[in-house]
Amino acid sequence: MTQSTSLARILRRPIGDAEARESTALLVGAGAFVLGAVPGLFLFWGRDLPISGRGSFGDAAAIGAAIAALLAFLFGCVLRRTQRLGPDRAQQGAPTLRRLHWFDVAALSLAHAIIALLGWVGLAAVFAAGFEGALLYSVTAAILVGAVMAITAYASFLSAVNITPMVLSIVLAAFLVVGTLASTLSASDPLWWQKNLSTLGISDDISALTFNLTLIIAGVMVTTVAHYATAWLPTRTPAELRGRNLVRLALIVMGVMLACVGIFPVDEFLEIHNLSATGMAIVYVVLVIALRSLVPTMPRVFLLLGYVFVAVIIVLAVFFLSGYYNLTAVELVAFALIFAWLIVFLRTAGSIASTDAAASADAAGAGVPVDRPEPEAVG
Repeated sequence: MTQSTSLARILRRPIGDAEARESTALLVGAGAFVLGAVPGLFLFWGRDLPISGRGSFGDAAAIGAAIAALLAFLFGCVLRRTQRLGPDRAQQGAPTLRRLHWFDVAALSLAHAIIALLGWVGLAAVFAAGFEGALLYSVTAAILVGAVMAITAYASFLSAVNITPMVLSIVLAAFLVVGTLASTLSASDPLWWQKNLSTLGISDDISALTFNLTLIIAGVMVTTVAHYATAWLPTRTPAELRGRNLVRLALIVMGVMLACVGIFPVDEFLEIHNLSATGMAIVYVVLVIALRSLVPTMPRVFLLLGYVFVAVIIVLAVFFLSGYYNLTAVELVAFALIFAWLIVFLRTAGSIASTDAAASADAAGAGVPVDRPEPEAVG
C-alpha cells in the first residue's frame, strides 16, 4: 500500500520534492534503458561490434546518449513549467527554480546532447585503446547502449529540474571543455596552433563545425547566465537595480559577441570576427573593473580574482606584441580566464542567493521583519 501511494504521489507531483525528483529521474532512466536496449538488440543481432570507430558500439551509444540527454532535459523543463517545487528547497535556504526562456532551453538542451555525444565517443575511444582488438557480442552491446542512455537521461533530467547557478556553471564548463577538445583533436591541420585559435573554424570538416557550433551555443548559454544568475543579485535600492541591469547587459553583449565569433568564421568575415572577439574581451575587462560599484554585495575575494585575471590578460597581450607569445597562446589563456571567471561568477551568484535566502528564513523564524524583495522572475 505504501509503495502504491508513493508511486501515485510521484505521478501527481513528479518534481514536488527531492525524493520525487530522484524517483522520477530513475523512471526516466529506466525508460531510456528500454528505448536503447530493445532497438539495439534488433540493430546488433548477429554481429560483433568493436568498442570504438565507425559502426561501433561507441558510436551507437554516443548517438543514443545524445538523444536521451536532449529528450530528458526537455522533459524536465516541461515539468518545471507545469509543476511547483515542494518546501524542501526553501527549508534548505536554496534559491527556488526559475523558468527559462525558450532559447535558454534550446541552448541548454543542445549543450547536454553535445556533452553526452562527445563525452561518450571519447570514453569509448579510451576503452578501445585499453582493450585493443576486443569485440562486443550483440546482446552485451545492446544492454550497454541501454545503460549508457539510462545514465545520461538520469543525469540530464536532474540537471533540468535542479537548474541553479551552480548547476549552470558545471554544464557550461563541461560543454566548453568537451567542445574545444573535440575540435582540436579532430582538426584536419595538426599545426593549427601555429596560427591562431580561430583557425579551427575555417575548414570544411567536422572540426570546424564542432568549433563554431561550440562558440554559438556557448554564446547563447552566456545570455542564459545573464538572465538567470543576475536575477538573484540583491536589488534593495534603485542603485542596486541599475547595477544588476548593467551587469546583465554586459553579459548579454559578451554572449552575443561570442556567438558571432562562431557565426562569422575568420576566413570569410575577418573584420566582424575580430571585432566580436576583441569586443568581448573589452566588455569583460570593463565589467570586472566596474563590478565593485555595480554589485556592492559581491565578495571581495571574487573581485580580487577578476582583477588578477585582467592583469594576466594584459600581460599576455604585451607578450604577444613583443613577439614572446604567439596569438594562439594568448587566445587560449584569455579564453580560459574569461570563462573561468564566468563560471565562478555563476557559483558566487548562487551562493549569494542561498545565503540571502537562509538569512531571511532565519530572521523570519525569529520573528524579525525582513525587507527582502523577491528575486526577479526569469521567463
